[in-house]
Amino acid sequence: MTSTVLITGSSSGIGKETARYFHEKGWNVVATMRTPEKETELREDDRMLLARLDVTDEASIHAAIEAAIARFGGIDALVNNAGYGLLGTFESMDIEHIQRQFETNVFGVMRVTKAILPHFRERGGGVLINVASMGGRVTFPLYSPYHGTKWAIDGWSDSLQFELRPQNIRVKIIEPGAIKTDFYDRSQDLQHDRSLADYNEFVDTATTNMKAAGTKGAPARKVAEVIFRAATDGSWKLRYPVGSDARSLLFLRRLISDRVYHRIVSSQVLKKSG
Repeated sequence: MTSTVLITGSSSGIGKETARYFHEKGWNVVATMRTPEKETELREDDRMLLARLDVTDEASIHAAIEAAIARFGGIDALVNNAGYGLLGTFESMDIEHIQRQFETNVFGVMRVTKAILPHFRERGGGVLINVASMGGRVTFPLYSPYHGTKWAIDGWSDSLQFELRPQNIRVKIIEPGAIKTDFYDRSQDLQHDRSLADYNEFVDTATTNMKAAGTKGAPARKVAEVIFRAATDGSWKLRYPVGSDARSLLFLRRLISDRVYHRIVSSQVLKKSG
């Protein structure tokens, strides 16, 4: 029987590439996004369903899951990928933007997961794959609310595996490093008040260097390959780093002190050009 995956945030980047990759591997794919009617690259066929799903809209979540089950008979794996990055100085951010960051990256993931767990239990198992970030265990300047969401997903997933393992539901955390997607453009929300002049030089230098690092990141397909491996390896392995930067930084962070880590990051992110 052909396996089925439901993927959130499939309109671009990692989500779209993951939908393509699973389809190539012969899976049924439910590629969800907020506006599927605008999708021009992914095409529906006998193994591809485009469905509307907004992780902040509970009714759309249940409708997408029901449509997937009606079309393919069941769902074997869920990839919680939808999210975005709030970037900037914390002092500049209003509470509405911070709440939106948590609504999407944390509560959105929890809503979709909560909606699908009864189906997984009824089927006797499933794979829950949460696309977090190396930023769920290490930090960089100007991403404090974003890191808050990714650390939350890491801790939540780690705890969740205790209660889901007896239900034969495997929990996986994907930890990409810098990836060549539109994360540094479309998927980021820069919040900085230039009237707070004390921050301006810091913000300009840090954003320039981090955007440059993003252009050197691994391709989104590499993340898709790791997500597929997490869905199919049959193991209870929890964390899957993606990219040489993620693997090296996560390893290094276990060995060095906070002071040394912050010094290393500052030397790279805040270095002046020229």
